[in-house]
Amino acid sequence: MRETFQFHTLIEDRIAEAPDLAPLAYAGFAHFTAMQVRDGRVRGFDLHLDRLRSASLILFGRARPDEIMRRSIGGAVARGPAAMSLTATLFSRRGEFTPAGDPSDPSILIRTGSASDGPTGPLRLAAVEHERWLPGIKHVGEAAKTYFLREAVKQGCDDALFIDRTGRISEATIWNLAFWDGEAVIWPEADLLPGVTMGILRRQLAGLGIVQRSAQVRVDALGALTGCVVMNSWTPAVAVSAIGTATFPQSDTLVAMLHRAYRSEALLPI
Repeated sequence: MRETFQFHTLIEDRIAEAPDLAPLAYAGFAHFTAMQVRDGRVRGFDLHLDRLRSASLILFGRARPDEIMRRSIGGAVARGPAAMSLTATLFSRRGEFTPAGDPSDPSILIRTGSASDGPTGPLRLAAVEHERWLPGIKHVGEAAKTYFLREAVKQGCDDALFIDRTGRISEATIWNLAFWDGEAVIWPEADLLPGVTMGILRRQLAGLGIVQRSAQVRVDALGALTGCVVMNSWTPAVAVSAIGTATFPQSDTLVAMLHRAYRSEALLPI
């Protein structure tokens, strides 16, 4: 008989119970990072720790030490199978709409689930005007992402990407974007969340000697680009076939390049 793994939700290194979780049902003052665990290890784990530390300092004015984060995440990983998804969330016990946080803030919530490699693609993206609050932080409570995703699907697309008030493409709902012009990987220059997978790819592309640059990317200039992908903790690259009426015939070339770069990054022990 095949063993069934029970995924876990932990708060401060212990299994969370209903009274622990009930106050979190409407808690929107929190931030998180999401990762894929393979054989008990994670690519870019140093970047995940950097993200949790820097976001905590902005939201809470203090951060949990890296060794405590390692212990909490490592404890959750030890309870599960070799491959899993894991989300580490840092939150305020006093929740939203309070003038000050709890002296113990931030608290740690760890949730594990089934491993994922993301969609196979290719994806068609709708372009919508939207700017995220505190775009550099991976925070919770972003109903707009789901709203724009569902609106895009109604239009016959697979997902949505965001354009700021100046017309620059920034990111997609839960994805970073990268483009290809036949010579260089292009990262959109705008206010956006610097993803961990994007950070992995940038340092590995540099090590492989592949040209990359940051530039403002606008919808009316997409015709000069030949490839586009989305990426997040699930995958380093899913091909994008179209953004609106613009199509990308070389997205598969960019996908192969980014997957190669991603495989160059070592899986780090927690």
